[in-house]
Amino acid sequence: MYKRTAQGWMKHFDFIFLDEVCLQIAFVLAYAIRMGDGLPYPHATYRTMAILLVLCDFLVAVLFNTMHNVLKRGLYLEGVQTLKQCLFVFFIILFWLFSIHRVNDYSRTIVMLTLGFHLVLGYIGRLLLKRRLLKHGGIESHKQKLLAVLDNDTAESIMERLTHYPTDTYQVVGVVLADAGDKKEILGVPVVCSMEEAAAYICREWIDGIYISSVTHERQIRDLMDACKQMAVTVHYHVPSMTGDDLKQFAEKIGNTTVLTTSVNYATPLQLFLKRAIDIVGGLAGSLAALLIIAFVGPRIKKASPGPILYRQERIGQNGRRFKIIKIRSMYMDADARKKELMEQNRVKDGMMFKLEFDPRIIGNEILPDGTKKTGIGEFIRRTSLDEFPQFWNVLKGEMSLVGTRPPTVDEWEKYEFHHRARLACKPGITGMWQVSGRSEITDFEEVVRLDTEYISKWSIGLDLKILIKTVGAVFAHKGAM
Repeated sequence: MYKRTAQGWMKHFDFIFLDEVCLQIAFVLAYAIRMGDGLPYPHATYRTMAILLVLCDFLVAVLFNTMHNVLKRGLYLEGVQTLKQCLFVFFIILFWLFSIHRVNDYSRTIVMLTLGFHLVLGYIGRLLLKRRLLKHGGIESHKQKLLAVLDNDTAESIMERLTHYPTDTYQVVGVVLADAGDKKEILGVPVVCSMEEAAAYICREWIDGIYISSVTHERQIRDLMDACKQMAVTVHYHVPSMTGDDLKQFAEKIGNTTVLTTSVNYATPLQLFLKRAIDIVGGLAGSLAALLIIAFVGPRIKKASPGPILYRQERIGQNGRRFKIIKIRSMYMDADARKKELMEQNRVKDGMMFKLEFDPRIIGNEILPDGTKKTGIGEFIRRTSLDEFPQFWNVLKGEMSLVGTRPPTVDEWEKYEFHHRARLACKPGITGMWQVSGRSEITDFEEVVRLDTEYISKWSIGLDLKILIKTVGAVFAHKGAM
């Protein structure tokens, strides 16, 4: 029976559990120093605090994936990640206390000391656990014994990857070279037999599984895999052409065939459910706000520029799906027709986006005879991002999300090169990574693509929440919008 390695946050559950223990020790120490007696748990007020600390620390670790690559982090990065973990928990606790109006029921000294002790104990605890795993994680008797079947020309590079981390749960005990040769060992691991003898060798030796990375001798590889199937020996088959450290890979079924799927990132059903739930809640609130905004600015738009209050434009959504985006009209009715005339003034020189220093198509914008630039209702609703609110209806319909990548216009999309298309790998959003990293100030489209691709590759529910919080700050700071 093959024991599959834990995936996602479960992979580092030991570190999460240790952090929970350190947090409780920090809480007990803080209580003892402040109160001078006993444990906090018998007191209902502080018992509630203890339970909340456990829940908050766990949710932060899971949602923000704070234990990702924990075994690969150095002293400095570990300190930064530990500090982030502690601060997230601390601010959630403060938010909870203020929201229920119970701030005065708890000692501020205990809360602050808990934060400090958690930072120190959590950091030391992680370092000690990593040291133990790195030192004792290589106990031979606890590791799966693997036989590696490799091609001559790639054998060393593959073995380097297989033996890179001492904490891995397997040990390569022998090599079989698919091509005949005179090599006796590969990076210290002995070549134990030929391809013809591999099945018999596995039958007579302690082998928990075989690792196959070979693109030659297909018939022999298939025969060996059939023999392993008869012997109930686990087979790990490496697909060389689909290898990449920056790709997420997993096996699944398509039709009645098993395939190895690669993607820049992926979301679990639970993550998609949470993201959609957040979108629905935000979409409802935003749609109600949009109705109020339309009632307020609609008459002024009509007066300044006769025509519809709302503006619909075809945009390109996830993976090339077309949909109609809805905005409050901030431009004159002939804005699209005048776009070609103003293209020479575009701040984005490659034409992949369209931005002007002063856009005369915006309702109320006018350059007076003395050169003074006059603005009106259109500039106001764009500067305050009020024109974006009807997009919450797109969010409710499922065409957009609160957080994602901004959907391009059709003419922009038609100019896309291969790497630009990566922006379409997720559902478009009202806000996103590049909007909170500079918003209107960014005029380099390649930088926009880089930030959007970074968002997609690092996506998590926690990242979405961080972007939403930053968006609120950016809007209130009047930093403009695309």
